[in-house]
Amino acid sequence: MSRTSAPPPTDTTPTADSALTHGLKQRHLSMIALGGVIGAGLFVGSGAGIAAAGPSIVIAYGISGLLVMFVMRMLGEMSAANPASGSFSVHADRAIGPWAGFTAGWSFWVLLCVAVGLEGIGAAKIVTGWLPGTPEWAWVALFMLVFLGTNLAAVKNFGEFEFWFAALKVVAITLFLVLGVLALLGWLPGTDSPGGSNLTGEGGLLPHGSDGFIIGLLASVFAYGGLETVTIAAAESENPVQGVAKAVRTAMWRIAVFYVGSMAVIVALVPWDDPAVAEVGPFCAALDHLGISGAAEIMNVVILVALLSAMNANIYGASRMACSLVARGQGPKRIGTISSGVPRNAVLVSSVFGFLCVLLSYWRPDDVFPWLLNMIGAVILVVWIFIAVSQLILRSRMERDAPEKLVVRMWLFPVLTIVALLAMAGIFFLMLRQPDTRDQLLATGALTAVLIVTGLVRQKRAAREPRA
Repeated sequence: MSRTSAPPPTDTTPTADSALTHGLKQRHLSMIALGGVIGAGLFVGSGAGIAAAGPSIVIAYGISGLLVMFVMRMLGEMSAANPASGSFSVHADRAIGPWAGFTAGWSFWVLLCVAVGLEGIGAAKIVTGWLPGTPEWAWVALFMLVFLGTNLAAVKNFGEFEFWFAALKVVAITLFLVLGVLALLGWLPGTDSPGGSNLTGEGGLLPHGSDGFIIGLLASVFAYGGLETVTIAAAESENPVQGVAKAVRTAMWRIAVFYVGSMAVIVALVPWDDPAVAEVGPFCAALDHLGISGAAEIMNVVILVALLSAMNANIYGASRMACSLVARGQGPKRIGTISSGVPRNAVLVSSVFGFLCVLLSYWRPDDVFPWLLNMIGAVILVVWIFIAVSQLILRSRMERDAPEKLVVRMWLFPVLTIVALLAMAGIFFLMLRQPDTRDQLLATGALTAVLIVTGLVRQKRAAREPRA
């Protein structure tokens, strides 16, 4: 029965992907995969998690990181077997049905476009701090125009920008970790090792009990968003299968080193209840603690790079997702037009939608904009559920029909896939318990319900149309 829904995406998606250029080199894809782990959420959002969870934030990032590893492994398995610019949307289409691909794809598109606006606002705030008196909206517009231009020109421009952005982020986080470890060992001149005092003092591992840990866990889950872009970019690389396989196989140590390692260094160096952790950010607080002069400005530069990198990647990812959806008959045809190997209309529409979100933050900051933020609050979890369910179905199908395509395999299938789905259900339950996240979950649920109904109506309508 499930195979009846497979032909539509299989027939149409390769046509769309073949019209795109394969301008991303392996070095681009490798650095996108590496730098994609180091997002603005790590630098900006982790402070609130530390303030709530205390030293247990390390455990929280470890648990959520393990879930992300499972998700990326599942996505890597499907993407290596069937590289497509629509990534998980194409896989959901093939495994579950067109309505699922429609829902996963357009919800992710909305998430990326709103994120573009948020990242633009964050980057503009940093620049206006250096140049007071200049309007924030003008800086956002400038950033938008720069990345709109690079994404309209050719995919290799996106790749070059991301390569250097990612390189700067990797260098910065690596230097931070090296300095932090040296300080903890007592080998950094002018500093004394705190030992384990910051981990055991001031309330111990769980200073705010289980509630604080849950808040930290939820914050850590959403800090990992953005890793999916590498499987979208793989469709335009020189060797999609090899690129995806390599990116997924190195995900474990990247997450362990960059996320869990950073949190461990920060809470060991700085007391978790230091006001600076939440006010100026955990990385700035740690560098200030080490006596690094100009720490705040150094980290502001790094955060600016992370935000601009995320803007660039999200415009790219949104445009490719929209193009893939249109190629499968799930969106306005005009958006999917490809010119010189680039879906320029999709790039333009995605950028305009992102800038509209910025304008809403100024025009309707008390009602429409907060509603928009709530609406995308749990979208990444919805996407992860579609990934897990799709992998559960497609893995069995591939083992039967095309086992040679299983270049990457999910560990302990199907046990860990089911464990991941149960963990996602558990996160939904925890979000319902927390007042701060309950509204996000309900708003995201409303968006998802609307897309599911729309997708089902479109699917039924398409099924009734006579075949050519």
